[in-house]
Amino acid sequence: MDFTLTDEQELLRTAIAGFLGARYELAKSRTAAKIGAGWQPAVWRGFADELGILGAILPERVDGMGGGPVELMVIAEELGRALVVEPFVDTVVVGAGLLNRSGGERADALLRQIVSGEVRTAFAALEPTSGQTLHDVSTTARREGDSWIIDGTKTVVTSAPLATHLLITARTSGSRRDEHGISLFCTDFDADNPPAGVEVHAYRTIDDRVAADLVFTGFHLPANTLLGVEGTGWVAIEPTIDEAIAAIAAEAVGCMRKVLADTLEYVKQRKQFGQPIGSFQVLQHRMVDMYMELEQAIAAVYLAIHSLEADPPTRTRAVSAAKVTITRAARFLGQNAVQLHGAMGMTEELSIGHYFKRLTAIEHEFGSADHHLTRYATLTRP
Repeated sequence: MDFTLTDEQELLRTAIAGFLGARYELAKSRTAAKIGAGWQPAVWRGFADELGILGAILPERVDGMGGGPVELMVIAEELGRALVVEPFVDTVVVGAGLLNRSGGERADALLRQIVSGEVRTAFAALEPTSGQTLHDVSTTARREGDSWIIDGTKTVVTSAPLATHLLITARTSGSRRDEHGISLFCTDFDADNPPAGVEVHAYRTIDDRVAADLVFTGFHLPANTLLGVEGTGWVAIEPTIDEAIAAIAAEAVGCMRKVLADTLEYVKQRKQFGQPIGSFQVLQHRMVDMYMELEQAIAAVYLAIHSLEADPPTRTRAVSAAKVTITRAARFLGQNAVQLHGAMGMTEELSIGHYFKRLTAIEHEFGSADHHLTRYATLTRP
C-alpha cells in the first residue's frame, strides 16, 4: 500500500493550508460559532469559489472534480488542523454521498448546488431510542395521495441550524431494527422558519458546532422528496457513513498533529527549576508516547481511506478499526496536552482546550469505540 501523495494531492494540501492560514483565525471562528451565526459564510464561499473543495470528491457529471478517498483525507486533515466548524462533512461527505448514491435528476441538481456552495445539508438519522444504530428507525413515512406523511423524532442533527436541506430517514416497511424498509427523503429546510409539522430545538455542542433535535408531527412532503427506491435507503446510508467516519478520523489526525506540535513548543519554553520542562526525562517519555499514539492513528486512517473502495466487509472492518484507534489516540493526546499545559490548557484563550473538545466530540460521532469494537468483532467472527 502506497501512502505517498501525488504532486496534485500535495498541491491540494498546500492550497488549503495557505487559505486557512490566511483566512481562518481561531479566535474569530470561535466568536462566530458562539455568539454569531455558528459559522462564517464567507469562508464557505471561499471553499466553493477559491479552493473548489466542495466538489473535490464528487463525480465530474455533477461538476465535481472526480477526486477519491485520498483527496478526502487531505482535505479533512487540513480542516481539522485549523479546527474548522463549517459543515464540510455533514454536507460534502454525508449529504452529497447520500444524494450521489441515490441518484436521479433532483439529486444531481442538488449536488451541483453543493459544489457551488448554495446548498448545505443535515442528516436526520439518530433517534431517542436508537442509540448509535442508524438502521434502528422508528420514524415512519406513510403515503397519503401524492404526499408522504412523516411522524417521529430525530436527535443530535448536526448542522441542522445551518442547513438549507434536510435528509431524513423514515421507515416505510419492515420492523424497527430491520436494515430493509428504510427510505430517504430530502426536503428544503430553514431552522429559523420551520415548515408546518416540524419542531426545531437548536443548541450548540461542546465543540462549538450547532445541532438540533427535530420533532415531526404529520409533516407533509411531496412525492418527489423520496430519494431512490422506496425501502432501499440503507444501501446508500451504510457506505456513506463509513466514508464520513474515515473523514472525521482524518480530521482528528489534523487536530492531533496541531495539539502535539503546540505541546512540544510549550514544553520547550515553560521553565521549572531554571530549565525547560521538556528537558525532564519523564516528560520526554510522555511526549514519545503521544507521538506513538499519533502515528498509530495515522496508519489506521490510511488503511481506512484506502479501504473505502474495497468490498463492504473489508471497508467496514478498516473503518471501525480506525474509529477505535482514533478514539484512543484522541483521548490520550488531548488529556496529556491539557495536563502538560496546566490549568491554562482549558482556558478559552488557549487553542489546546478547543482542540481537546473537538477530539472529545469525535470520540462519539458516528459511534463510540465500544460500538465499533462490537461491529468489528461481528464482522470477524467465523
